[in-house]
Amino acid sequence: MIGELTLAELGGVGLAALRCIGGFFFGHVSKLCYPPGRSSLNPALGGGERLSLPFARESCFIPPVPDEVIQSRQNPRIQAVARLRDRPEREARGLFIAEGLRELSRALERKVAVAEVYFCPELFRGVEAAELVSGCRAAGIDCCEVGRSAFEKISGREGPDGLLGIAKTWDCSLERLKLTANPLLLVAESVEKPGNLGALLRTADSAGCDALIVCDPITDLFNPNVVRSSQGAVFSIPVAVCSSAEAVAWMQSKGIHSLATSPAATKTFWDVDCRGPSALLLGSEKDGLSDFMLGSANEKISIPQAGLSDSLNVSMAAGIVLFEAVRQRRK
Repeated sequence: MIGELTLAELGGVGLAALRCIGGFFFGHVSKLCYPPGRSSLNPALGGGERLSLPFARESCFIPPVPDEVIQSRQNPRIQAVARLRDRPEREARGLFIAEGLRELSRALERKVAVAEVYFCPELFRGVEAAELVSGCRAAGIDCCEVGRSAFEKISGREGPDGLLGIAKTWDCSLERLKLTANPLLLVAESVEKPGNLGALLRTADSAGCDALIVCDPITDLFNPNVVRSSQGAVFSIPVAVCSSAEAVAWMQSKGIHSLATSPAATKTFWDVDCRGPSALLLGSEKDGLSDFMLGSANEKISIPQAGLSDSLNVSMAAGIVLFEAVRQRRK
C-alpha cells in the first residue's frame, strides 16, 4: 500500500508508476500529498495540503497522467536516436535501431534487450501497433510518444509505420556459436551493401543454417538497413563477425568442409557432397572472395549460367547452393 507520499518523493519513477499501462493503474493508495510551496493538481488545495482519495486500501483506478508527446525534431532524445544511424555512434553506445512492427515484434519474440520504444499513433496501420506498445509498457520498457515530424526525423523509411525500437547490441564472437552435430554454415566475406547482408541473413535463416559468419565486413550487422532488409532474420539466426583468418582457423578446428564459390571453378555445385559438416564461402559481388579465402577452401565450385553475365546477386547465389545442400541432406 502507498501511504502518504509527496510528488517530490514520488519523483519521475513514481509518477511513471502512477501512469497507465494500457490506460489504467490498479493498486492501493491511501493519501497523496503535495510538497509545500507547490500547487497541487487540484487548484482548490493549497501547497502542502493532502489530497485524500476516497478509495483508501481498495483496488482503484487512477486516470492516466498523460505523457508529454515529443513534437520537436530538435529534442535531445530525438537527436540521440537519429545519431544511431552512424556506425561509430552505434559501436560507442552499444545500441541500434529496430524500426517497424515486424522487426520490433521479432526482436521482442527473440528476447532481444529492447531499451526504448518510440511510437507515433498517427502512423499506425492497425491495432497490432497499439497492442505492441501496451505490451512493451507492461514489460517495463520505456515507451515515448512522438509527433509525426519528430518520428520522421528518426525513421529511415519512406512511409514509416510509427514504431521504432532502440535495442542493445550483442556479442558476435565465434566462440558464442553453438553448432549441431552436422552443421551447415554460410560464410560471407567483405559484404559491402547493407541490403545484401540483410538478404544473406534471410537466405541463411530460410535454409536452416546453423549460423552466418561475416568476415571483414564493410557494413556492420546493426546497420538499420541491414535490420530492415533482413526482415527480422537478424534476430533469429546466430551470427558471428570476425576476420577471414579467424573464420578459416575456426572452421578447420571444427572439421567443417568449406566450399568456395568462384566463376573459374571447373566443378559445379551439383558435383560436391554437402551431406557432412559444410560451409559455403561467398565474397562480394564486386570482387568475389579474397585469394586467402579461395586458397583455404577445401573445394571450389561454380554456378553454371546461360547468359552473358557472370555474376549472380550474392544472396541468390547463396540460396542456390544452400538449398542444394538441403536437398542432399534430406535424401
